[in-house]
Amino acid sequence: MSLQAEEETFRFQAEAAQILDLMANSLYSNKEIFLRELVSNSSDAIDRLRIERFSRPELAEDGDDEPRIQVSFDKDAGTITVADNGIGMSREEVIENIGTIAKSGTSEFLRSLTGDQRRDTALIGQFGVGFYAAFIVAERVVLTTRRAGLPVDEGVRWASDGKGEYTLETVERAERGTTIVLHLRDGEDELLNEHRLRSIIKRYSDHIARPITVGEDDSAVNQASALWTRPKSELKDGDYHEYYKQLTGDFTDPLGYVHAKVEGRYDYTLLLFVPSRAPYDLWMPEPGQGVRLHVQRVFILEDNGRLLPRYLRFVRGIIDSADLPLNVSREILQGSQAIDHIRASAVKKLLRLLKDMADGEPDKYAEFWTQFGAVLKEGVFDDPAHREDIAGLLRFTSTRSGREARVSLADYVSGMKDGQDKIYYLLAPGLSDAAASPHLEAFRAKDIEVLLLDDAVDNFVVTGLAQYEGKQLQSVAQGPPDFGGMADEAEKEAAEQADTAYADLLGKLKEHLDGKAFDVRVTSRLTTSPACIVANEAETDFTVARRLRGSGLPAQPILEINPGHPLVERLNRGQDDPRLADWAHVLYDQAVLTSGARIEEPGAFVSRLNDLLVSLTDGDQSG
Repeated sequence: MSLQAEEETFRFQAEAAQILDLMANSLYSNKEIFLRELVSNSSDAIDRLRIERFSRPELAEDGDDEPRIQVSFDKDAGTITVADNGIGMSREEVIENIGTIAKSGTSEFLRSLTGDQRRDTALIGQFGVGFYAAFIVAERVVLTTRRAGLPVDEGVRWASDGKGEYTLETVERAERGTTIVLHLRDGEDELLNEHRLRSIIKRYSDHIARPITVGEDDSAVNQASALWTRPKSELKDGDYHEYYKQLTGDFTDPLGYVHAKVEGRYDYTLLLFVPSRAPYDLWMPEPGQGVRLHVQRVFILEDNGRLLPRYLRFVRGIIDSADLPLNVSREILQGSQAIDHIRASAVKKLLRLLKDMADGEPDKYAEFWTQFGAVLKEGVFDDPAHREDIAGLLRFTSTRSGREARVSLADYVSGMKDGQDKIYYLLAPGLSDAAASPHLEAFRAKDIEVLLLDDAVDNFVVTGLAQYEGKQLQSVAQGPPDFGGMADEAEKEAAEQADTAYADLLGKLKEHLDGKAFDVRVTSRLTTSPACIVANEAETDFTVARRLRGSGLPAQPILEINPGHPLVERLNRGQDDPRLADWAHVLYDQAVLTSGARIEEPGAFVSRLNDLLVSLTDGDQSG
């Protein structure tokens, strides 16, 4: 006879308590999703049991039945019960999985629930806090469980009213798995109805690949078959959309999907979705969701970067292979030719889906780009084999498009001016910085379009892409100004004359800026600003250097001066001005500031500028 441990009381982790309070008091917009979440957890528990059995066959128990999920209700007691014969939990796992939320997504979930979103249950499934959805409709929840492989007298009973504490006790439980009893709140009696429960399951859990029964009826309510195994001719968009929502916990329809059954050297099925909004963990080092690998319809593992490249990490869905072993591990995936083949096929089909969307549904693609464009750009340098396809999908803001509109590289090329042979771009920390950059002045005057790149990843995009349709990508902030053969003879002659006329001033400015400026030269890229900073053509782009080093300037900053600006003309006329050194430093620091970088000695800059202003107001205008 086993001894039953006394009931112990614990307090919830702070974030868990916050979520419980939200579930109980704030989330009402779609309360029926509590059942979807609990059924999904039961399905996952059954999958985990099957996976563990591959390496631990001793987990099989006498009288082991087929996997099952049972939903029942008791009108007199006011309860709904969800039970499964999955892997179950040990005492430690109950505390870890329910009493404490360790996932990094929890804080993001709480931060996301602001304003009207406090009632947005669409967020629940995305953040892995599905069990707590039970408290949307229940005033008390009792969970009884025993992990497969543990003795009968090591079952665990967990109970809570969701108000900050929970109790644990050790109990006898003959069968493995988990049973959850929800004691409903007043006013939730409409859920104590077989037809109502069936309709909820049919709506949200129809594609769960385990039979779900309700009440005394042993027949499955759901299809109990994997949607991706069904013929495409039997399925409609609504079927795919509902399955996507069940799979991801998202309440919005996906933007698009790929469903393909491939037979040949390798047999596999792809069902991949492009979400309509970015998941909270898109930029985390190890995103939580993604593509799930199945072998012969059995869930094996989440993607670890082998099923799809990282720049497609926003994709959700299923890859089901008939050629991999059921006990496949992450290590085995590393050298699998089958996985390499599947990956290449999946990438090709997804890029084709995006191209079709961009060509046929530009508004929908614009929505996609807003959510995932910065991620897709990573493919330019991560996936050389598909670089050309990805380049065609890129979208940019330009000097012609305005802040909201986006242009493709094909759009840019088709709008190039006669004689233009390069694609011009400007890297900047933000669009406002780009729009105000002096580097654009001459290009605007000549009506030459310039792409404005403000994503951090753009640094690597322009390096990895280099050219598009034979047109070289050229920074307007690197090297001597280049207008792609569009400078006329008069402009070239004027530039040569300026070099001669300003030779002495350039030498003196360079002397005064020794240790700061690598070189000083006149430029034709400016029309209204007196000066700008550019990167030496021998090194990487100015903004790339800034972002990589964090120093604000390239290793070889060059000061370019505008010979047509009144200040520069004045300096050229008064080279014997005793304050020329001060003018040189102020001119340089101003150029640094307009580039978006930071000056080394702001105090010295302000002091010099004030002194120069005072000297001008006192009538000393020799400079």
